[in-house]
Amino acid sequence: MPTLENSNPSRPDQPIGVFDSGIGGLTVVRAIKDALPKEDIFYLGDTARLPYGNKDRTTIERYSLEIAGLLSVEGAKLIVVACNTASALALPRLQEVFRIPIIGVIESGARAAAAATKEKRVGIIGTRATVASGAYERAIRAVDPAIAVLSQPCPLLVPLIEEGMFEHPVTLEMLHHYLDPLIAEGIDTLVLGCTHYPLLKKAIAEVAGEDIKLVDSAENCAAHVQQLLTESQLENSAERPGNLQVALTDSSNPFFKTADQALELNINRVQTRIVQGVTLAAL
Repeated sequence: MPTLENSNPSRPDQPIGVFDSGIGGLTVVRAIKDALPKEDIFYLGDTARLPYGNKDRTTIERYSLEIAGLLSVEGAKLIVVACNTASALALPRLQEVFRIPIIGVIESGARAAAAATKEKRVGIIGTRATVASGAYERAIRAVDPAIAVLSQPCPLLVPLIEEGMFEHPVTLEMLHHYLDPLIAEGIDTLVLGCTHYPLLKKAIAEVAGEDIKLVDSAENCAAHVQQLLTESQLENSAERPGNLQVALTDSSNPFFKTADQALELNINRVQTRIVQGVTLAAL
């Protein structure tokens, strides 16, 4: 992976670019704002084409290249792929194409899981594409080959989250459907392998039980961003809170409710971007 020292021509006052297929990446934005409150952030949600998790590698690569290109045009000094599916399937291609550093969420989450497990039994929940890629298994076993990794695709969770159904009985039922087999296998650590899933953290913790440690990919990704910017002297030192700009590729009513209520993000104005690079008027 390119480092900020040798490949980033950017300045500290430029924004951090963050993208996801929908609202899930806002959990990463929230974590970055908590860790680096002076940083400006430009968030781009590809809501016109979500979810990514049910699409093939070629499509995910193409979508990711287009979205990262838009963030590059916005002057991002660093791009965070706040999507586990895109991190698993498109990150190498993004790092090959773009000059600015681009990081994903899987490596930091895998390191945190390896450090957290005591019984060396780690569960992964994610989209079909993330689980099928085997990216978490490879990353965790690169840290400790003795760790047993058990994965469970959860294709219905992202749509439920996008609809804001955090405490709905259907959501709880689906969590039991997905998690109970992993719990029966004796996992002691569970990786939330999709940046949407921290929005269900309370419900997941209830189903998993207090003996299972939850690893939040958003929090660990934010710590990785902070480390990179500090090492490269690219932290924004402005004496003001950082600005958050949000753009979507399609308007989404549940987006506002989720951001305001679940993440306490102050989003007053959301822009729309056409993927091919044409900018529409702000909503």
